[in-house]
Amino acid sequence: MNCFRGSGGGRFIYKLFFLVFLWVLVMLTVFQLRGYNLQVSVPPLAAVGGRLLLQKRLDPLTRHADSTTESMDLEPDVDKSPSLSEDMLVEEVQNRMPSLPIVYWNKNKNKPMYINSTCAKYPSVFELEFNNIYWQTLRTSNGTFQLYGAYYDIRKQNRMGATIRVLGMINRIEPTVVTHCQIWYDGKKHPVIVKTFEYKYIWYKKWGNYKQGIYQPYLIACPIPESYRNTSPSSVSLVEKPCDNTTNNLRVIFDKPEKKKDFAVCVKGLDFLHEDLSVRLVEWIELLGLLGADKIFFYELQVHPNISKVLKHYEQSGQVQVTPISLAGGQPNIPAFQHLYLTKKTNHKRQNELIPYNDCFYKHMYQYNYIALLDIDEVIMPVNHQNWKELMDTVLPKALKIKSEERASYNVRNVYFLDDLLHSHGWIKDIPKYMHMLQHVYRAKNFTKPNQYVKCFHNTERVLTLHNHFPLSCLAGSCTSYPIETTDAQLQHYRADCVKTLKKSCELFKSNSVMDTTIWREWR
Repeated sequence: MNCFRGSGGGRFIYKLFFLVFLWVLVMLTVFQLRGYNLQVSVPPLAAVGGRLLLQKRLDPLTRHADSTTESMDLEPDVDKSPSLSEDMLVEEVQNRMPSLPIVYWNKNKNKPMYINSTCAKYPSVFELEFNNIYWQTLRTSNGTFQLYGAYYDIRKQNRMGATIRVLGMINRIEPTVVTHCQIWYDGKKHPVIVKTFEYKYIWYKKWGNYKQGIYQPYLIACPIPESYRNTSPSSVSLVEKPCDNTTNNLRVIFDKPEKKKDFAVCVKGLDFLHEDLSVRLVEWIELLGLLGADKIFFYELQVHPNISKVLKHYEQSGQVQVTPISLAGGQPNIPAFQHLYLTKKTNHKRQNELIPYNDCFYKHMYQYNYIALLDIDEVIMPVNHQNWKELMDTVLPKALKIKSEERASYNVRNVYFLDDLLHSHGWIKDIPKYMHMLQHVYRAKNFTKPNQYVKCFHNTERVLTLHNHFPLSCLAGSCTSYPIETTDAQLQHYRADCVKTLKKSCELFKSNSVMDTTIWREWR
């Protein structure tokens, strides 16, 4: 019995010793593992401004229960704004796409609007054919139309009477296809259909690109019937046959306040993807404000992020308005590629610029007496007056004395303020070097020839179509332009070098320079 008990007790002690030994091994292993830097890989969920929302990695073996719970309670900083209602979405779309009549459509989307069930139905915005975001397409039996904007023209000197002007590009020269305008009015269940009156070419064929298949800029006229001239239209569609169901529908823009302001400036599509001109842009915007520009309307293709910040700042202050724009048809809109395209295809570039220029003019022709088309390296500078208003108060009597009629434009001669001229004289003391125009006070002694490279104050009651330098067509006869004397004003053009077409005479400009501090007057 004693041996049995001894044998059983030995086995019990052996088992107990084994369990204790196993427990010690486990604990040693655990304590050894605690010495390693174990990490549980947590993939980052998002990045904002280059900083990960989730950066810490948790070690469940080493973190205390309370700290782990606390970490799990943290939430990423996400926007928890409530979803927009449909009406709010419609308003947002209207702001982004001024030419889309989405508010009018939203109001009438459940109403039967047509001549009959198979003729001239009012289109849903979801049935339109868009091109490069801001354009709408009409395909005809002889050419494709890319339509950008529509405007109601009831100016007194418009001999056609009330007219809808449709701005766009057509891949035809001298289009022969007959088209019609389906014009929609608020409260009407069917459209008014008229034949288009003309395709006004916004270009001279002698300038080049006069080829079939290349998109050309046009202003298309839809005359309003006499019985509808007391009501402003809501939207318009262009079709080939009167009963066609359309693939385009443009809001007819008509913003006519009781009283006009004096001056607005329009700037073509900005193309500065990699050039940070933000500081120079600030100087330019501030100077134009001092000179009397009530507002500057920018169009934007692609710009450096710092330029975007400047434009946003001035847009919030109400001094500028920025409109994104794209190129029509099959032209490139990928930023860097688009820049290369516009650099190499000069005539295409010039033709595309006519769209924002004329869109800007027609959107704001009822709001301002004069509209100037300027680049951000150009300033119309009064010589003996404080601002543009005082300048024009002097110019108008002079013009009327020569010929008793209102001119379509008042042009200012170009003079170069070239970078080389400053470098040869040195920096101006007491003026920050980054103030480009204030520093560059040496200019060419000679102006460019009359009518070359000029810029104008365009009379909003007379101009029909605009080019960069002059009106191309006008209401009530020919486009008359009064040359403002150089003793009254000059177009100060700040460039690194002359334009390519003036290479031969550029050396003469550089070798004959004078100091001109007229600009300093504006900053005192």
